[in-house]
Amino acid sequence: MELFLGCLFMQVVLILKNKSRATFFICISTVPCNHSSLRKFVVADPSGFILFPLVVHSFDLVVSSIGILSIRGTRESGIISAIEDPMAVMQKGYSITIMLAVVTFGVSTRWLLYTEQAPSAWLNFALCGLVGIITAYAFVWISKYYTDYKHEPVRLLALSSSTGHGTNIIAGVSLGLESTALPVLVISVAIIAAYWLGQTSGLVDDSGNPTGGLFGTAVATMGMLSTAGYVLTMDMFGPIADNAGGIVEMSQQPESVREITDVLDAVGNTTKATTKGFAIGSAALASFLLFSAYMDEVAAFAQLPFKEVDIAIPEVFVGGLLGSMLIFLFSAWACSAVGKTAQEVVNEVRRQFIERPGIMDYKEKPDYGRCVAIVASASLREMIRPGALAIISPMAVGVIFRILGHYTGQPLLGAKVVASMLMFATVAGILMALFLNTAGGAWDNAKKYIETGALGGKGSESHKAAVTGDTVGDPFKDTAGPSIHVLIKMLATITLVMAPIFL
Repeated sequence: MELFLGCLFMQVVLILKNKSRATFFICISTVPCNHSSLRKFVVADPSGFILFPLVVHSFDLVVSSIGILSIRGTRESGIISAIEDPMAVMQKGYSITIMLAVVTFGVSTRWLLYTEQAPSAWLNFALCGLVGIITAYAFVWISKYYTDYKHEPVRLLALSSSTGHGTNIIAGVSLGLESTALPVLVISVAIIAAYWLGQTSGLVDDSGNPTGGLFGTAVATMGMLSTAGYVLTMDMFGPIADNAGGIVEMSQQPESVREITDVLDAVGNTTKATTKGFAIGSAALASFLLFSAYMDEVAAFAQLPFKEVDIAIPEVFVGGLLGSMLIFLFSAWACSAVGKTAQEVVNEVRRQFIERPGIMDYKEKPDYGRCVAIVASASLREMIRPGALAIISPMAVGVIFRILGHYTGQPLLGAKVVASMLMFATVAGILMALFLNTAGGAWDNAKKYIETGALGGKGSESHKAAVTGDTVGDPFKDTAGPSIHVLIKMLATITLVMAPIFL
């Protein structure tokens, strides 16, 4: 469900002026909003624009279901043969989903976004959707390249394990840092292309000024999410395969069964990484829209123009530093929470081994419930601090600098500092999330690659170093990384809702 946090909630307000014409206000946001954040353009029949996002995501359910049903294995049961590549099977289904999404998106735009005032606007918006779909595919491919052990990055990471634990950590961090480059280039091109296509669509406001740029970006976001159902299915495959492997190992199944689940688990790590990259891409597009909505909200409440933020102003620059710091502090606290909980679990396991020596000989059963209770309680307790940081920080910064601006004669200082904070937090958050997600997935699959028999196989010194890397990568890819894209949207939503208190 986390991906749907990136879906855009579109609130439409119609003000009928006469029988033949209506002024169409469209707000692009994740929360209900008022006239202060409205983008306005004129169309004769706005009903299509109202229904468009609903229709697109309805088609998503259909095309994703078809893609899922198209998945078929080529290996016949009961016949001994080479294990087929699960990722190739899922990629085939994803390709079918994308092709159907392109067709249905084009049909939807022609059906619902055609208007006589701008006859070719629907084509521009269809191209915006195509930009979003291509962006989604690019994110999936990039994540697969950096986390699948069939490709060079993970194999080089596994090779670094042969020289020790330290070199494994260095190589993993390096891989994670490198993996931020291509996604940023892709999302940059997508934002510029979608905005330009929307701006040149022919839609204008009452004054005749082009005003479809933000709507074009919104359509691109909807295009990116038009295959979300299938991507979520790939995401769910990861934990299922991981737990299946655990069940096979705990139930002492034959080694041949474990080999199959290991392959599935490795593919599951890749699909989880691709889904997280997909989520970050949608967060980047959505946050751009929310930032623009925040600017409009402030201008409407303050009754003053607010179209740009000058980071050359010292207070505004400080707001940017605080926004970047927020991402790093949030990530540190999230990783720290995992570390503290892991220590509690290790101490509990050691205690049980001492008090119940028969566990290792399968003569006594461990107290699984105690370990589960430790993890469950810690998951709630340890995330209070990072959650409070995300909610309180933008409000505190906005109010403090609002008071400072009041005494220094700068009426919009609080709003400007919060805008800078949001802008820098979004940029830093996207990069940090990409780094954490990809590095964690690569460390895990480097270990899986060695477990296939490469570089000494299980039990070797290389494998021990890879296990260390996997341990470091777990809080990266399972806790801090997935939380950041939610943090980005939460910050944007809080600043938008709380805009009046910054003035």
